[in-house]
Amino acid sequence: MNVVGHGIDLVEVAALRRWIEDPRDPLVPRCFTADELAEIGDGPDRIERIAGRFAAKEAVLKALGTGFGDGVAFKDVVVRRKPGGPPEVVLSGGAALAAQGLGVTGWRLSISHAGGMAIASAIALVDAAHAAVPPAGPR
Repeated sequence: MNVVGHGIDLVEVAALRRWIEDPRDPLVPRCFTADELAEIGDGPDRIERIAGRFAAKEAVLKALGTGFGDGVAFKDVVVRRKPGGPPEVVLSGGAALAAQGLGVTGWRLSISHAGGMAIASAIALVDAAHAAVPPAGPR
């Protein structure tokens, strides 16, 4: 596997809480699928989990070089986690098209929370057999 992109994002949990609680901008239903919200669940650390998933979505799109907008929606990036397993990236829509254009065949995603912050790092991988071979330069 070869790395074709890397993205990292840092989210202040308190700032995200204020954004979520702002009735003028319904962040949660705009950014997360019903399945993601069910997996995030409730409880005292719900906001931290939302912040980590939000940072992960941003990191994935940075790895793709797209950001949100121009045909890429927040819900085009879904972050799932099976019990005891690492977080997984599932793309659709514009994000899937961008990944396909880069030849992305896999992801490595890490999410962490500490000190009122959530951070995520996303690495986009391409299969070495399908990686573009750079042209030979002068010797």
